[in-house]
Amino acid sequence: MLFNLARPFADQFILANLLRYLTFRSGAACMTALVLSLFFGPTLIRWLKSVQGAGQPIRPDGPESHLVTKKGTPTMGGVLILSTMTLSTLLWADLRNQYVWAVLMVTIGYGAIGFVDDYIKLSKASFRGLSGRGKMILQVAIGLGAALWIMMITRAPLATGLAIPMLKDVLIPLGLAFPFVAAFVMVGASNAVNLTDGLDGLAIVPTIIAGAVFALIAYLVGNHNFSDYLKISEVPGTGELSVFCSAMIGAGLGFLWFNAPPAAVFMGDTGSLALGGALGAVAVVVKHEIVLAIVGGLFVVETLSVIIQVFWYKRTKRRVFLMAPLHHHFEKKGWAEPTIVIRFWIISMILALVGLATLKIR
Repeated sequence: MLFNLARPFADQFILANLLRYLTFRSGAACMTALVLSLFFGPTLIRWLKSVQGAGQPIRPDGPESHLVTKKGTPTMGGVLILSTMTLSTLLWADLRNQYVWAVLMVTIGYGAIGFVDDYIKLSKASFRGLSGRGKMILQVAIGLGAALWIMMITRAPLATGLAIPMLKDVLIPLGLAFPFVAAFVMVGASNAVNLTDGLDGLAIVPTIIAGAVFALIAYLVGNHNFSDYLKISEVPGTGELSVFCSAMIGAGLGFLWFNAPPAAVFMGDTGSLALGGALGAVAVVVKHEIVLAIVGGLFVVETLSVIIQVFWYKRTKRRVFLMAPLHHHFEKKGWAEPTIVIRFWIISMILALVGLATLKIR
């Protein structure tokens, strides 16, 4: 909004001209979301505690320690992430850019699904919220709508193409299958972050790391000179998503202040579904869907651990892991929660570096 208001005066005032630079607006978006989170966080947490009473329902079949250490902690902290991230994006991004609105649609839409899911859990004092089928139908519907929108505003052949990392000028034409593949990426990323969100700080830091990587990718992909130098597919207009990703980083850091062990608040499905969907939507727009699977490899592994556990148990009545998702397996093995969280953060950083390396290797 500020960019749109200041644009006519860019040649007359230095500050107005400063808003023309993506790097400045990205940094400002990050700081704005961070400051808003730190300022409004305590008030929101107090309010959530007052209305939720017993806090987030704890799964009785989960790690026994959670029944003690997590009891009474309020959930729906994702409202803080979602509101500060959205407000900061609207404040600093170019609101004429349709990619920004498409990604915001997925983020807010998935956040709304998570909010309803959290509300049902709290109102019933149960860890069961929306049915898995109902949640999936809503996610797919939003994902398909966003995919069609992205396809319409992206130039051919990129509109329906799938780029392959480390191979220049290689684009797999998906045709009419593109919306379904794109929706799969968004829904998959959303649920993967949701499954990872099981320990204090575990999901938010890898999300921040992935957001930082895709802020850079969006900037490079949207810039003709950088995309030509790196031999990656240029998608004009995607640079504005670096503002969105920076706002995600700031909101995530602000939330981490309150979610650091021992957590004062959980993000809940409101936050995890929204953040995962946001990463998936950005990856689809900038044509780095496969790179998201690398950078977000921790989310992928956590999801695979659940799939493998369920599949194997149904066939053999035996478990591959002591408990799924994977972080609970290590809890059962006796690892301390901070040890699991920090080691998973380290893995996320390594995967982020691997993902960034694919930009240069062509």
